[in-house]
Amino acid sequence: MRKFILISVMLIAGWTMVNNPFSNTYVTGLKAGTIAVTGNENSLMSEIAMKAKEYEIEPSDARKDPVWKVIPGYNGLKVDVKKSYSKMEQEGKFNPEKLVFKQVPPQVHLSDLPPMAIYKGHPEKPMVSFIINVAWGNEYLSGMLATLKKHNVTASFFLEGRWVKNNPGMAKMIADAGHEIGNHSFTHPNMKQLSAPKINEEIRRTNEVIEAVTGVKTKWFAPPSGYYKDEVVEIAAAHNLGTVMWSVDTIDWQKPSPEKLINRVIGKVHNGAMILMHPTESTAASLDQLITQIKDKDLQIGTVSSMLSENRIVSAKKMKE
Repeated sequence: MRKFILISVMLIAGWTMVNNPFSNTYVTGLKAGTIAVTGNENSLMSEIAMKAKEYEIEPSDARKDPVWKVIPGYNGLKVDVKKSYSKMEQEGKFNPEKLVFKQVPPQVHLSDLPPMAIYKGHPEKPMVSFIINVAWGNEYLSGMLATLKKHNVTASFFLEGRWVKNNPGMAKMIADAGHEIGNHSFTHPNMKQLSAPKINEEIRRTNEVIEAVTGVKTKWFAPPSGYYKDEVVEIAAAHNLGTVMWSVDTIDWQKPSPEKLINRVIGKVHNGAMILMHPTESTAASLDQLITQIKDKDLQIGTVSSMLSENRIVSAKKMKE
């Protein structure tokens, strides 16, 4: 009997605690708070998803070009709604500066197109490349490498095979400094005038000596003096090399003054520019200011591989605009 009475009292007390007006108010408050937070979350998430289209950019396919032969593709940008929300949730409101993007690759890549010489990068990519062809000019190389290091710039050095064979220490020094190494033929001939077997030999021998000396497998071929024919490009492609030319020429072999060389380049530089130079006194004397003025134009300087890649450069300043 006592046990029955005790259980009854406990049940009555429990019912009273749950159903008293203070408890009802507390529980109601908790529910209201949950609904408010959930509603705010859904509202902010929806706002991000709705405004995302204003900031997204469609990818650009690689394509043939009537003037420049071929233009590489360029990644687009898509807003990552969940990650963007995570960055904005504490503030509780939409902030375009906290949008998180993911890159979207194009459907057509350079590798999908027939082999063609490449003269420039994508016109929307704020990057340029220095193409430094080396078959002579040893006395200026150390100074140029020091200047590039000072500005934390990597360039693409296209080395003649014969030069590498005769200057293995300098070739290795360029590679060890982190610069890209390319193929510039073995004996610097007019590739346009060579037979297929001779073209193949020039490219093959250069690849072999570069790899033997530096350990690098080349990705790009730069025809000496810019002379080539379709067969050259096709044979280079058979060696897994893309053929590159240039869109801005320093004409440094004419020994211009540093001021003239800088003005020539800065007057023509553009998004995706491939800038041809050699280890000459004019280039060595101009390089420091040339790098500074190119960077002042909000252009990055990178290797041919970096510049021709589809990877989009996302500028914080650009996203605010």
